[in-house]
Amino acid sequence: MTYTTILAFERRHPGNSPTKRELIRHTLGITDIRYTVLLLRAAESAEGIAADPVTARMVRERGEMRARERGRRTAA
Repeated sequence: MTYTTILAFERRHPGNSPTKRELIRHTLGITDIRYTVLLLRAAESAEGIAADPVTARMVRERGEMRARERGRRTAA
């Protein structure tokens, strides 16, 4: 499975829902946890950024936002 495939799936199915998790299992044949790992790698890779810069940036920004939220929770 290529980074391009993962980013294309994320572009078509943004967000997080039980339906999306089911689609990941049936369409891609992997668990949602594995999908998340591959998605983050794709968003950071030169191949992924070249293939779909908008989706790669969205994924990176979403990850950065979650990291900031985690930091605020642990600092409080």
